[in-house]
Amino acid sequence: MLSKNSLVSDLFAAVVCCGAIFAFLLLWKETAKRGLDQKLNRKLVHISIGLVFMLCWPLFSAGSRGATLAAITPGVNIIRVLLIGSGIWKDEATVKSMSRYGDYRELLKGPLYYAITVTLACAVYWRTSPIGIAAICNLCAGDGFADVVGRRFGRQKLPYNRNKSIAGSVAMATTGFLSSVGYMFYFSYFGYIQSSWRMVLGFLVVSLASALVESLPISTELDDNLTVTLTSILISSLVF
Repeated sequence: MLSKNSLVSDLFAAVVCCGAIFAFLLLWKETAKRGLDQKLNRKLVHISIGLVFMLCWPLFSAGSRGATLAAITPGVNIIRVLLIGSGIWKDEATVKSMSRYGDYRELLKGPLYYAITVTLACAVYWRTSPIGIAAICNLCAGDGFADVVGRRFGRQKLPYNRNKSIAGSVAMATTGFLSSVGYMFYFSYFGYIQSSWRMVLGFLVVSLASALVESLPISTELDDNLTVTLTSILISSLVF
């Protein structure tokens, strides 16, 4: 796409992809410094990074090399999160933009699970599988908007979990599903997957299951970045 030499093309694509992701990370670091609500800022990071990363996938070549080089970007972020979360690397702005309470050790939970999910979805499933699409879209768009909408409109709580709202769960299922379908058409345009009503229905089932699991108390006790991901991959493996 960028050069007749596929290796050069992939390396250039990796640079572009890294630049795009870290530009967004710098943006959210700056908004955190400027006093944007910490919970909202954290969710903006959560929603945007994985989805922007997937937009870059067509830049890479087909096959394992393209997938591996693409996975370098979130892979580097795993190392970054580990260094900051362990206290080796001091970065207060990043801690504010990614944590709930401003504790750098929080990065070793949700943010680490997030980075690992995006990396593995890329390296293992790549752009030819709806499983990777479902995993990233339900984690990023679904779980992200569930919190944003739930905090603003979630007055009516779920009867089995007073920490979760009906509005948040509906928002999660809806945005996870719509973003999954959107990326289905996006990758279908490039010929990576074949869009179909069966796949659309599969995405709906996965998003509903992910929203249900996210609403359960166990997701709060463990981490919804972990439970949503595992649910998305498990159900996707059954329906696709």
